[in-house]
Amino acid sequence: MIMLAVFVLVAASVSRPAGARYTADWTSLDARPLPSWYDEAKVGVFIHWGVFSVPGFQSEWFWWHWQGEQPPDQKCVSYMSKNYPPGFSYPEFAPQFHAQFFNPGEWADIFKASGAKYVVLTAKHHEGFTNWGSPNSWNWNSVDTGPHRDLVGDLGEAVRNRSLHYGLYNSLYEWFHPLYLADKKNGFKTQEFVMHKLLPELYNMVVRYRPEVIWSDGDWEAPDTYWNSTQFLAWLYNDSPVKDTIVTNDRWGAGCACKHGGYYNCEDKYTPGQLPKHKWEKCTSVDTFSWGYRRNMKMSELMDLPTIIKDLVGTVALGGNYLLNVGPTPDGMIPVVFEERLRGVGDWLGINGEAIYASKPWRIQTENTTVPVWYTSKGESVYAIMTAKPPKLTLQLLGPKTSGATKVTLLGNPKPLPWSPVQPNAGLTVLLPELSCTPGQAWTLKLDGIQ
Repeated sequence: MIMLAVFVLVAASVSRPAGARYTADWTSLDARPLPSWYDEAKVGVFIHWGVFSVPGFQSEWFWWHWQGEQPPDQKCVSYMSKNYPPGFSYPEFAPQFHAQFFNPGEWADIFKASGAKYVVLTAKHHEGFTNWGSPNSWNWNSVDTGPHRDLVGDLGEAVRNRSLHYGLYNSLYEWFHPLYLADKKNGFKTQEFVMHKLLPELYNMVVRYRPEVIWSDGDWEAPDTYWNSTQFLAWLYNDSPVKDTIVTNDRWGAGCACKHGGYYNCEDKYTPGQLPKHKWEKCTSVDTFSWGYRRNMKMSELMDLPTIIKDLVGTVALGGNYLLNVGPTPDGMIPVVFEERLRGVGDWLGINGEAIYASKPWRIQTENTTVPVWYTSKGESVYAIMTAKPPKLTLQLLGPKTSGATKVTLLGNPKPLPWSPVQPNAGLTVLLPELSCTPGQAWTLKLDGIQ
């Protein structure tokens, strides 16, 4: 309780915003406008890195599958019995989390080259291990053991030096924390874990690192009233050092997803069928089987670059942000196949980013005549993004309404393209140049002078 009092005191000393204050209820908190930088950014990189990277087997949920769920996953049990001595415990993996090759500048260079505008690192996953020297996670953090360094702080400095926004993922719950298990046993009528562990740690993390995104998770076992979510968010929006720039997601208690918070994740790898009314984000992983590093991942289990680009384009056309995850190795390397994907995304955005960054959904989001096409808009321009190569050098678009001032260009090619109307003032057929192979196999037409 002393730690909590200290951080509440620190929080209270932060200057108040000039405008109206938010109260600790969802009606008030949900009315807060999302800081504009987030919608304009469109593309982010997600990083799942922790002690779970050491066994590198199945997924970042390894500890739970091995010793939490009942009955335990026999693949995990077998993996441990074949490769580790009897009685080996999960915490014994922590000293092997060396991160000896971790170079935050090199990571940040890769993220910058990917075209991402923000980076979200796991500060703490469900295992409870913090990637910084949390005073509330004694000897179960990256400063006291393993790397013996502040991973959150070191990466944050490198990312911000490259003008990228920095966010932190934080799991509300911890699978095996005794205080959490006691609260759970009491039907969440007690809040010992929240008051002595979660909230002091969250306040410390925000004041110390000033993240611009808090990517909350691990909320689903208990209601938001147990987590004290609305009280924390009211402080975050009113009095925290990041009150004007902070962005939050929707995982703040059972039933909150897709209903409350800043932007909506709804669920992992969520894709809506139509344009949502609320800002949202799709989080997905290059490795389709895991968010954390897997030693035995296969090429066939990874998203290839064209698939990633199609996913990114469809997400942005429907008003979403795209958060693409990679899982570094325990020694601090981003596997080269992940780096190759990230740089490929950046190469594509280098040509087509005008249609992505700071864009808005158009009145039509997609059509499929000659090939699949997704639309975005910015100012007076509309962008038609082809996510497959047309079988011939013409492309028919039925959605746009043309005028005498209509002009069509291909991003990366400055010459105007010939076009003809499909019907008077409705639809157009564009004569394309020979489309060369591009990163991601997607091409963008810029349409001016249309409705």
